[in-house]
Amino acid sequence: MRNTIRGRTAMLAPLGLIALLFPATAHSQTAGVAGEEGETEEATIVVTANRAPMRLDQVGQSMTVLDIKAIEASQAVGVTELLSQTPGVQFSRNGGPGKSTSLYVRGAETGQTVVLFDGVRLHDPSTTDGGATLADVMVGDIGRIEVLRGAQSTLWGSQAIGGVINIISREPKKPFEADFQAEAGELDTYLARAGLGGKDGGLTWRVGGSFVSSGGVSAYAKGAEPDGYENTTLHGRIKYAIADAVEVDLRSVYTFGRNEYDNFNADAPVHGENGTWLNYGAFSFDLLGRLHNRFAFARTDITRTNYDRSEARKPQPITFDAAGKTDRFEYQGTLDITKGWSAVFGIEHAENDMRTASPTVAKPNPVPISAQDSTTGIYGQVQGEVAKGLTLTGGIRQEDHSTFGGSTVGSASVAWSLNGGDTVLRASWAQGFKAPSLYQLYSQYGNTGLAPEKAESWDIGAEQRIGKFSLSAVYFHRDTENLVQYSYCSANPAEPLCGDGRSGYYANVGNVRAKGVELGASVNFGPLTASANFTYLDAVNTTPGDANLGKKLARRPRENFNATVSYTWPFRLVTSASVRIAGDSFNDAANSQLLKSYTLVDLRLSYPIDDRIELYARTENAFDEKYETITDYSTMPRAAYGGVRLKF
Repeated sequence: MRNTIRGRTAMLAPLGLIALLFPATAHSQTAGVAGEEGETEEATIVVTANRAPMRLDQVGQSMTVLDIKAIEASQAVGVTELLSQTPGVQFSRNGGPGKSTSLYVRGAETGQTVVLFDGVRLHDPSTTDGGATLADVMVGDIGRIEVLRGAQSTLWGSQAIGGVINIISREPKKPFEADFQAEAGELDTYLARAGLGGKDGGLTWRVGGSFVSSGGVSAYAKGAEPDGYENTTLHGRIKYAIADAVEVDLRSVYTFGRNEYDNFNADAPVHGENGTWLNYGAFSFDLLGRLHNRFAFARTDITRTNYDRSEARKPQPITFDAAGKTDRFEYQGTLDITKGWSAVFGIEHAENDMRTASPTVAKPNPVPISAQDSTTGIYGQVQGEVAKGLTLTGGIRQEDHSTFGGSTVGSASVAWSLNGGDTVLRASWAQGFKAPSLYQLYSQYGNTGLAPEKAESWDIGAEQRIGKFSLSAVYFHRDTENLVQYSYCSANPAEPLCGDGRSGYYANVGNVRAKGVELGASVNFGPLTASANFTYLDAVNTTPGDANLGKKLARRPRENFNATVSYTWPFRLVTSASVRIAGDSFNDAANSQLLKSYTLVDLRLSYPIDDRIELYARTENAFDEKYETITDYSTMPRAAYGGVRLKF
């Protein structure tokens, strides 16, 4: 099977190396991204790498930018599918849309990657690892996504071991603008989205909403009844410049998802309801024209409730109920030290709260497990152009946790832009950490003696432009230790934590090494555009004495290949084809259950009737590939969709 995947990759690589649509979607370190209005200069200004605007050719880390044109060209509905087409990003899911989803950046766990939505962390303190809940994040009103790979804890704190994903909503550019989208397709799939806003004088505002519904497929691979999904998302943002360099920024996102799913090995009348409410408020002002100050408050509020409608559960249909909340207070300063030199510094304080309960028929009102903790972080980073085109960056962070104490991490990077930006060389080194989750610390399996997970990563890469061609290559390496894992008391009955009769406990017992290569290429011949990326990931267990020492991490294919070719016909019809190839992986840590490699082909077309109306259609999984990302859980079959976009 390994030879099969390599053979497929070899056949398709020449196509990818001639390049893809997703204008620069699929490349690491891509600088040539077209902006919303074709403003290349604006599109190469990024914010995630330095927590402040900077040119992409000054970024030493590996980074991918998805702009509005790339997002719309993909015709993606869910953010997860969009992210999976970028270098180093993989995912697994317990069935079709809306089901439990895990996202892996360079092999890191979901809880080891920071995910931001309009400045608010999309993380649930009530989950086992405190990770992001991406299953309910639709493309909807998103205008830009920045994916920063590698450990990033210096600026972003706990969880930024794999990287940072920054999701940014659309921002209007005209005094008034509106857009609408409607879509329908097989499997009883429907989508409706609308947004309107404006930018006039000191006032910028936008509101939007979307509704997505799918009849889906059976979550259990051998099941007979489909498990559907519905998602409603509302979004609002208002920004007002009170005076020159004095601004108020308010943002809010609400998402409600209803997800039908199955038991582990059978159809079941069960479903979950998840609500996510993100709120952000900031006041910013400049001093002396050199120091930009921002005071902000952000709240993440997530609820999850599971229901079982079977006859046996009639007295108490709720099987699980959880709530997680984080309040985050921030101050950030950005100082222009002198020409070519700047500093970013700040302080963050976060208060986390969780509550979980698992009612049964016998105990319909159990005492919930609840816990709280807090963290305070202080950080600083300096960036300077020490020579023409040569930018050095270095930073440090101290973070204190209310339970385990402090962590100190640092980072350094270099970016060297040569030949007028046609050649960019990059290298970075950084440390990362992840605080134990509230569940790992305080649940019935909790251990308040846990230490934070720690990582050290480095990468080195280059990007080269040759006329209409662009090539990129990155080598990365990360070592992670003190991984928090569940340990069974039956294997270690002498453990003092097992004295209360519990079945197990969480402990710092794991180490992981992840290394690999990310390659990208693109070309633009006017009507013909193409691009591709290939990721080789070697992520293995390096825990001394562990039974799975040397085994590959579960559900991480070693090879991933993405490519798209697009052609714009003289009569404005755009046709494109994309291919995604994932290599073999294993479903379990012992590497005893093989997940076979698979190839997915998507076909798309779009036709702009004029500047305001566009018709589009696509077929996903055109050859109806049968595959699994988790053993015994379904994936989506071949299905066709069509829709219309209107802009005013």
